[in-house]
This record gives sequence, structure tokens and C-alpha cells, in this order.
Amino acid sequence: MDEHYFSPSPQTEDRRFPLRVRLAGRDLDLVSSSSVFSGRGLDKATAVLLDRLDEITAPPAGATIVDLGCGWGPIALTAALLHPDAQVWAVDVSSRARELTAENAQRAGLENVRVLAPEEVPEDLVVDALWSNPPIRIGKQALHALLREWTARLAPHGTADLVVGKNLGADPLARWLGEQLPEREVGKVASAKGFRVLEIGPEA
Repeated sequence: MDEHYFSPSPQTEDRRFPLRVRLAGRDLDLVSSSSVFSGRGLDKATAVLLDRLDEITAPPAGATIVDLGCGWGPIALTAALLHPDAQVWAVDVSSRARELTAENAQRAGLENVRVLAPEEVPEDLVVDALWSNPPIRIGKQALHALLREWTARLAPHGTADLVVGKNLGADPLARWLGEQLPEREVGKVASAKGFRVLEIGPEA
């Protein structure tokens, strides 16, 4: 179903099913659906990122944290659970993904998650931490445009952490990000199971 996960309005039948997952040390009874990225559970890349949050730069108190490409919500929910004082913004082009994330935040009892389409995000939003399993398969040109847009929203002290498969171009992407953001240090902060966690650091 991956061919549909970046469609704004998936045309396939919305078949909902229960999803029990463990996030931030809590067992959660959530809901998922067809045509959402990794709808049957936590994908390997996202799991690598969430397992290594202690290796990335921690968000400041009261942070604005963005999950870019939220799917059914594992990164956004984890951020909200770990940082209850943060405002978590879950962003996805897919209306189905947004519906699921909003419902799952409610199921988890989280009131600090806002779910929006990209065009609904305020132009003046400043981001303290961006956590993402970015949509690599939308193509290099679209991905680069997306990352330019969102890294421009980072506060001077802000950081971004992206999990990318080595075979899907993690190392070339890190080099490109370094070229685009010469005022920030870009590097690999963790690696596991064929995936890299790339961190864009604060401004020097």
C-alpha cells in the first residue's frame, strides 16, 4: 500500500483495524487503516529512530516538536508522551493519516498533539525539534523541496532528526543537507539495521 501513503485523499477503501503498540514505555490500543504508511505496525526505520532518542539532542522545555509525515502517529505520540509540556505538531498530506493520528492521540489521552495538513501550518511557526521518517519515495526533487521548507522553520537552537535507509540514500542526503545548511552541523548520530539517524544541529 506504500504507493498511496503520500496521496492527499487515498482512493482505496478505508478499512480500519485495531493496532496495539508499545510507545515510550506504554502499551497503547490504537487504530490504523489501509493505505497509510506502515499501517500494520511500527516500521523498522521509525523503530530505529524511537529506540535511539537518547542519542539525539533533547528538545528544550516547552518545545514545539514537529512530526513531519506522521502516518498513524507513532513519532508524534511518542514525542507527546515523553514531553508532556511540549506542543507536538503532526503533519501529513494524507487526510486518512491525519484522521488516524488525531484519533490515536485521543485514545492515548494526549492533549498536546495538533494534527494538520501542510497548508494549514502557520507560516510563522518556529520549530525547536523536527523528528521524521521522511517520505523518501516521493522523489529527490520533492523531498529536497520539503526539507528546505521545514529546515527553514528551525529556531536558531533548533534541531532536526531524520531516519533514512542507507540503501535509500542516507549518506548523500546528509551531504546535501550539509551543503544547504552551512551554518549548522549535519551528521550521523545513530545507525542500526541499515538505517541512519541524521541530525541537523543548532546554528553555530
